[in-house]
This record gives sequence, C-alpha cells and structure tokens, in this order.
Amino acid sequence: MVKVLDKILSQSAYSAEIGVPLEKIDIADWLFNLPEAEYLRCCPPDHIAAGVTWTDDGRRMSINVEQIGSGLVVQHYVAEVAEPAYCRMNSISDVFTASGRTQVNVVWELIAEKIDDSRTRYTNRVTAHPTEAFMSFIQEHGVTYEDAAAARQAAGGDHNRRETPLFAAR
Repeated sequence: MVKVLDKILSQSAYSAEIGVPLEKIDIADWLFNLPEAEYLRCCPPDHIAAGVTWTDDGRRMSINVEQIGSGLVVQHYVAEVAEPAYCRMNSISDVFTASGRTQVNVVWELIAEKIDDSRTRYTNRVTAHPTEAFMSFIQEHGVTYEDAAAARQAAGGDHNRRETPLFAAR
C-alpha cells in the first residue's frame, strides 16, 4: 500500500471555452473512449501512450504515459467520479527519472461548466501529492522538498497549460 502524504507537491488549473452546450458534453464518455492518436494530439510531444482498463474491483481506469519535465510518468488513473460534467481520477503514478524510479499521487479533475446556452467552460485541474516513497527518493538524492515541488510545479503547470486547450478542442 502506497502512503500518500497530506501535502501538495504541485497544483494547476487551466480553462478553455468550448463552443458546445453543456448538455452535449460527456467528459466520462470521451475519457474512456479516447483513441490513443487523439490523446497524442492533445499535448505533443509529451503524450506518449494511452489506454483504458479496469481495477480488480471493477472501477474504470485510464492509463496515460507522458513526459512531464524530465520525468517519464505512467499514470494509473482510477475513476472516483465519472460523470458527463465532472470526472475525478486518482493515480499512484510511477515517475521514471535519470536518477531512478519513484511514485507520486496525482488527482486529475476534468470539469465542464455552463457559460450560456451555446458555450461550456472546460477546466483541467491537476494536483500532485508526495508519497513516502517520493520523500525517501528525494532525500536519497539530496533534493529538498521545496526544490522538488518547485520543479514539479513548473513542469506540471507548463504541461497542463499546453494540454487544456487541446483537450477542449476535442
């Protein structure tokens, strides 16, 4: 069992407008039927692979492989909420760096809100939390938590800023 710490490693939220009424939006359907090629177009060259599967207890999962900053990240997003206007995905993500492998917890929220009868606001919110394994990893490599959080904030924020309008355009 991975222990997630009650700290925020990084957090970002970006929004984009969609020229479609909220009633025609179904984020959960899009997320769990997303062709890999479309996922790759949503943040080139960072997005590497995507797929869907199930947990042993029957919950839906989205597996995403992406480069965020200098880390190759394998996201194992389990659906906590999967509704047309809101999805909350939770992942114990594997992060591969030049110094080795560690894990972080990533919560990905996909939110659709009505602007008016013909427009919807899409918000992509990503919050990362350290795990005990991550804290041991940075300590073993002489990195302070503050430096690790600053690097993750810069890389994760940049990634989210670039992918949000491309998710919304799909």
